[in-house]
Amino acid sequence: MVDPNRQWRLAERPEGTPDRDVFEFVETEVPDPEPGPGEVLVRTRYLSVDPYMRGRMDGTSGYADAWEVGDPLQGGVVGEVVESNGTGFEAGDIVTGNLRWADYSTAAGTDLRPVDPDLAPVSAALGVLGMPGRTAYFGTREVAQPGAGDTFVVTGAAGAVGSVAGQVAALSGARVVGFAGSDEKVRFVEDELGFDACVNYEATDDYGAALDEAAPDGVDAYFDNVGGPITDAVFTRLNLDARVAVCGQISMYNATETPAGPRKLRHLIGTRATVEGFLVSDFAPRFEAATEQLAEWVRSGDVQYRETVTEGLENAPEAFLGLFEGENIGKQLVEVGEETGQQ
Repeated sequence: MVDPNRQWRLAERPEGTPDRDVFEFVETEVPDPEPGPGEVLVRTRYLSVDPYMRGRMDGTSGYADAWEVGDPLQGGVVGEVVESNGTGFEAGDIVTGNLRWADYSTAAGTDLRPVDPDLAPVSAALGVLGMPGRTAYFGTREVAQPGAGDTFVVTGAAGAVGSVAGQVAALSGARVVGFAGSDEKVRFVEDELGFDACVNYEATDDYGAALDEAAPDGVDAYFDNVGGPITDAVFTRLNLDARVAVCGQISMYNATETPAGPRKLRHLIGTRATVEGFLVSDFAPRFEAATEQLAEWVRSGDVQYRETVTEGLENAPEAFLGLFEGENIGKQLVEVGEETGQQ
């Protein structure tokens, strides 16, 4: 194997909104084509970029280990097995796991999961059939728990998690209202995903009034991906025994100072609402069952999904930074390599 192994490293810790100076693109040798016992050499085909990675850059995540300056960046990867040493995988198999932002990675076979290309395009293993889809599934069904006749509100409704969460809620019989950041996203959420209503938060200064129009009967279940003033408005409109699933707070990930608050918690007293933060890893023993259910819904057309794909490993930083500008619809991916035809 003569091609160099390109990879991204953390060049410096960001302060506020990251820029390209945070990233360092280097060339290294390809890992040993003969991996050690129990290891697999994987050639990257798709790389996931996700908002939670921002916290790993400066150690503010609170739940994911910080990257040190100089460390290779890592994320969800779908790749093709080049060589395997006693793992049960064979050359040409498609696998997924947490690997480097690189052309090639070596990993323990126990850290990889097979990807069935018959379920959906293999890229879906990083989106609707991967971590984002499972996050939406468990956060909706287990935490927010919408039922028939409930009003379910989700922020980041056109993103990888929110777009699936709303559809899962609709399958439970709930009325679904989303918040998204452009007219194009609103059309996607309402016309393609079938939400009952969607608010373009960039087009209004009064989130409360917009919510009153979209959800006149109040909010029974809330899936929060964004935080900030939209969540403030939702908290003032929670119904009795409402459930709030706190999944992300992307509106504050780049903040250099934490905004004053929380000042809306008094609204939880009268409503007896439950607010619960969660991590998808809490549900790891049930990942396979969730993926099977999501795959069934995708096959039947009950769950639709979209991917925004950036071409080329060299453009991975732009794909990541675009998450905070709302540039993606659905799951943001980076296509690194094409199928070699070994399958």
